[in-house]
Amino acid sequence: MTVLADARELAGDITDLRHRLHREPEIGLDLPRTQEKVLEALSGLPYEISLGTDTTSVTAVLRGTGAGASASRPVVLLRGDMDALPVQERTGLDFSSRIDGAMHACGHDLHTAMLVGAATLLAHHRDQLAGDVVLMFQPGEEGYDGAGVMIHEGILDAAGRRADAAYGLHVMSAGAPNGQFLSRAGTLMSASDGLTVTVHGAGGHGSAPHQAQDPVTVIAEMVTALQTMVTRQFDMFDPVVLSVGVLQAGTKRNIIPDSARLEATVRSYTPESRAKLARVVPRLLQGIAAAHGVEVTVDYVTEYPPTVTDAGETSRAERVVGELFGGERFTRMVNPLGGSEDFSRVLQQVPGTFVFLSAVPRQADAQAAAFNHSPRATFDDDVLADGTALYTQLALSRMAELCG
Repeated sequence: MTVLADARELAGDITDLRHRLHREPEIGLDLPRTQEKVLEALSGLPYEISLGTDTTSVTAVLRGTGAGASASRPVVLLRGDMDALPVQERTGLDFSSRIDGAMHACGHDLHTAMLVGAATLLAHHRDQLAGDVVLMFQPGEEGYDGAGVMIHEGILDAAGRRADAAYGLHVMSAGAPNGQFLSRAGTLMSASDGLTVTVHGAGGHGSAPHQAQDPVTVIAEMVTALQTMVTRQFDMFDPVVLSVGVLQAGTKRNIIPDSARLEATVRSYTPESRAKLARVVPRLLQGIAAAHGVEVTVDYVTEYPPTVTDAGETSRAERVVGELFGGERFTRMVNPLGGSEDFSRVLQQVPGTFVFLSAVPRQADAQAAAFNHSPRATFDDDVLADGTALYTQLALSRMAELCG
């Protein structure tokens, strides 16, 4: 197809941009060097550009000139996240991160470069668009709710009316053969919530715990009780996951500390289980603290909802992949993934879908390769043209149907 051929013609430029982004990763909502590179790449293209006020986002609107354009112009949104992770790179690549303690370990540099490539192709095919395309270059996906910030700033209505469809793409460094696209209709990824617990005891000498109120034994009991609670209060066919990632207490082995602290991530797939977790987790922890005669502070924070794709839009993505690359390149996932995405906020308000693309290096074992977020995660540049083509064709296909 012309779109795929055109994307492959751009492969060198897209790869160069990806490498430049990879060398200078930025974390969070403030990505000035990344924003600068994106704006430079969009320079000269017929986009209406606006910048975020609460984040260094870039919103680019392309007004189609195709026949049939009217006041009720349809709108398609394409999203690419831009931020990196606080990870020290260990890949040994010749374009490795030059920023100490920061790395594009989740492939967002590929997303950004592919969306820039799609910007070029869509501008070239502007006469085929009887509506508008909104490009969402988003900071802060990795725990900063950048999508929520951009929604607050008006991204969903950036073209003058609410988007009719929205599409996101995410690469993987392991888990599936190189070049394979994967998605599913319905719940694709879990909800993500955060739990922070501080047990307030009374310090003392390690040789006389009866003269203190030991918070360490209490918080240890809480860790194991949380795991037992998950297996006894929740349906195994509607799973929840609670993992303690931080456990802190004390300064020396013979000192009972005043307090102990844990942080955990909580994942669920349905609104019912999510609401139940928010009720029973604090109740359990407060009960354990009361049984031991200590105080506890429980901070349970709801973060991202489940990523739920529209069945029709997911079928469209499968069809477009088949048209571009052949039907064997698309896999319908049986189960959701345990990870979470702030693109879920977009899909709560706009029908759309989210597609994974395997960028496993061709010579690597897909099941043994380092997965996203690893300091050794590597992503194959060869998929850049394919991702660019998919972004572009999804917009063209959906626009044609909306205008039909």
